Amino acid sequence: MRTVVAGTARDGTTMERRFHRYGPYTLLGIAVLMAALSSGLVGMSGRDVYAAGALTAAACALQLWWGRTRRDAAPHPRAAVVYYVLRTVLAFALCWCNPFFSIYAIIGYFDVGDLLQKRYARAGMLCTAVTMAGSQSGSGMPPASLTNWAAFGALFVLHASLALFFGNIGAREAERTRRQTETISELELANTRLEQALAENATLHAQLLLQAREAGVADERRRLAAEIHDTLAQGLTGIIAQLQAVTSTDDPARSREHLDRASALARHSLGEARRSVHNLVPSALERDDLPGALRRTVDDWAGRTGARADLTVTGTVEPLHDEVGATLLRIAEEALANAARHAGAARAGVTLSYMGDEITLDVRDDGCGFDPAALPPRSGAGGFGLGGMRARAERIAGTVEVESEPGLGTAVSARVPLVRRAAADNLGPI
Repeated sequence: MRTVVAGTARDGTTMERRFHRYGPYTLLGIAVLMAALSSGLVGMSGRDVYAAGALTAAACALQLWWGRTRRDAAPHPRAAVVYYVLRTVLAFALCWCNPFFSIYAIIGYFDVGDLLQKRYARAGMLCTAVTMAGSQSGSGMPPASLTNWAAFGALFVLHASLALFFGNIGAREAERTRRQTETISELELANTRLEQALAENATLHAQLLLQAREAGVADERRRLAAEIHDTLAQGLTGIIAQLQAVTSTDDPARSREHLDRASALARHSLGEARRSVHNLVPSALERDDLPGALRRTVDDWAGRTGARADLTVTGTVEPLHDEVGATLLRIAEEALANAARHAGAARAGVTLSYMGDEITLDVRDDGCGFDPAALPPRSGAGGFGLGGMRARAERIAGTVEVESEPGLGTAVSARVPLVRRAAADNLGPI
């Protein structure tokens, strides 16, 4: 509905602008043609013909001047008054020469609201009514007889009544249009503010998710510290004790028993270490930004596998929140590892794209591919896998999509909110 109304208003404004620009020329041309054809019927003298020609030239000059003046963004109100008064006077004089020039004079009814202030508009319409009544009274101007004067009076009353009546209707319509336009503008402004609020809420939502995630990470790190103290540290202490016991005995059986215990403790401690390091922030991001860390990851992967690997970064690089950078780096490492371990890829491409409020990571390879629907359920051992990559992205309100077909390679695409480091830091700790 808003589009239709706005389009109608624009169309109406365009039509009015064209009429105000070309209407006076058109009506003046028609009036000149009718006056020329009727000069013998109305009894125009040679003096009237010359006067009409001069007045027509003056009307054209006046219209050209007003056309240049209207090009200004806001022409002075006095210029509009001068134009309307001079045009009305010229129209009256032309109708004095030939009544058919009332065709030109009638334009005074149509643009009086645009040229004159509201308090002067009625006076302008009454002046035009005088011209129209005089031209239609039967003998031209001035009226030649009492009958013509009576006709002039009746026609003046008729024109004045119609002008004022339609003028009031036009004023009410203009006021309604103005209010409608203001309402539309207010609705558009409200809609714009609502869209801005929704965008801000979406960003805040993503930041709050990260903040909640940070709180969870902090709790997890405290838990890991306790586990390290209770398991790894104690395990290492036990290993040291068993090894010292080996050196303090000469019995081979006792030494073998201590070594077996130390080996069991070492296996247990290694398992604990592998389980504990899954959620630690990559150390590469402590020394460089995400593009730099990805560059080293891609180069190391290419050096180990002998495959060709390329990294492309698009958009404006911005400092990312640690959790965002860690998530994307871990996803890239897992995707490259899968390309080498399972797909046998000879070439891989990594693309990092900064796109306003989002950042995307695409990893493509030319390996053997697979059917994503045929993957077995994720198990708790053996790395993260595709399910782990999706879980990492979902923790920060992101997504991971995988496209692959047997023999056509694999494409992993991760999309997450671009939460800047400064913006996240401003939130403060929970």
